[in-house]
Amino acid sequence: MELEVSLLLEAHHSIYFFLLLAIIAFFLLSLLLYLLRLKLWCNCEICDAYLTLSWTNQFNNLCDWYAHLLKNSPTKTIHIHVLGNTITANPENVEYMLKTRFDNYPKGKPFSTILGDFLGRGIFNVDGDLWKFQRKMASLELDKFSIRAYAFEIVRYEIGDRLIPLLSSVSGKEDGVLDLQDVFRRFSFDCICRFSFGLDPRCLEITLPMSDFAYAFDLASKLSAERAMTVSPLVWKIKRKLNLGTEKKMKEAIKLINILAQEVIRQRRKMGFLSHKDLLSRFMHTVTDETYLRDIVISFLLAGRDTVASALTSFFWLLAKYPQVGSAILEEADSVLGPNQELRSYEQMGDLHYLQAAVYESMRLYPPIQFDSKFCEKDDILPDGTLVRRGTRVTYHPYAMGRIEELWGQDCLEFRPERWLRDDGTFFPENPYKYPVFQAGLRVCLGKDMALLELKCVAISLLRRFQIHLMTSCHTPRFSPGLTATFSGGLPVLVREKEPYQSS
Repeated sequence: MELEVSLLLEAHHSIYFFLLLAIIAFFLLSLLLYLLRLKLWCNCEICDAYLTLSWTNQFNNLCDWYAHLLKNSPTKTIHIHVLGNTITANPENVEYMLKTRFDNYPKGKPFSTILGDFLGRGIFNVDGDLWKFQRKMASLELDKFSIRAYAFEIVRYEIGDRLIPLLSSVSGKEDGVLDLQDVFRRFSFDCICRFSFGLDPRCLEITLPMSDFAYAFDLASKLSAERAMTVSPLVWKIKRKLNLGTEKKMKEAIKLINILAQEVIRQRRKMGFLSHKDLLSRFMHTVTDETYLRDIVISFLLAGRDTVASALTSFFWLLAKYPQVGSAILEEADSVLGPNQELRSYEQMGDLHYLQAAVYESMRLYPPIQFDSKFCEKDDILPDGTLVRRGTRVTYHPYAMGRIEELWGQDCLEFRPERWLRDDGTFFPENPYKYPVFQAGLRVCLGKDMALLELKCVAISLLRRFQIHLMTSCHTPRFSPGLTATFSGGLPVLVREKEPYQSS
């Protein structure tokens, strides 16, 4: 009997082993075919620089190398043949992709597959009818005065009861160095969780705790970005199939996110959601599928946390280097709101034209989303004459567009909010296809007003109370790879309270 059991177990192990070998062989063959299709033999100057990493001899960031190439391209379009990627910084091409031929440039299956485990069928990961339904539903809710007022109250609470006390607690201490990027990530995560879920992770409390939900969300976001940077999707697909390495961690993180999200949804149904103001409760009026609800809200969490934190980090890095801009923001605030007064309502933001200009100028130079890709469905020709084959990844590059003299003038590398102001000092917006920081056309960012609200409220509150000094000086930030622009090493600062606000 023991011998029979032993032989049976050995047979099972052998079958598993040969099955594993077959899976690996299949994926390796598929990988080889994929790499051949990408033309890895291309020896053009750009592809050679990409493959050998020789571009790093001159540039710290891939985005800066791309900006250099696009700036010097006659059409402001380049091709990375080994990636199957056409990249453009031409506003006419951007309008063509995002508006004129919108249906021919969807997010596409490759992108949806990368983020599918994390975002599921959420609005940022789908096309067609699913996207139209969520877009319509979200725009109806986000355009309501009641939800804007709700967002304003959340932001005011997070600033007054958490952000300011945290900075005050380290003010003046020699060892009181804060990573402002981490602080802004915590701030925006608390805000977007309360706004989207009605859930308060309390990441911004003075002890700087890290909730399980925030950790899992961070990890899933980071690993999803790493998927996009692999030479071939087959690499991470093999690891996912075998439940190995980063894909095992991804599975565990998403499992925790799902458990917490589903618990919130169940509790909301149990308690009743009609009286709740958060986005989840509003969507529950229309959507009954709990998995679909989870996907929708998680997508808004991803969009609302990392992008706002990135924008705040870049903005305060620039304000530290250009103190005259901070002074001008406060001068305007004193004139519009009253001396040392805070924003008291959402509507007051419309009168702060210089602050609006400074925020837009900051994101012109350092957009939270440095590039965005679509996939061409049918052979096409872009307005600049570029031929695009079916299945090609087509990327527009806001980071590069903000550095092109033909678009922004010879001073395009300078942080100058005045370029956004009319002669009478009022703000005027640029062509959205020249400045696609919030996307443009049919997919224009629904959370734009929410993001601007957070940026402006934080800017006024912190500039009034604190002097913020950079601990490191660099001409250009070094970015970490990811879905959003993130300063490598964070943004370490020393904080000093201004005299009227100093504790006795």
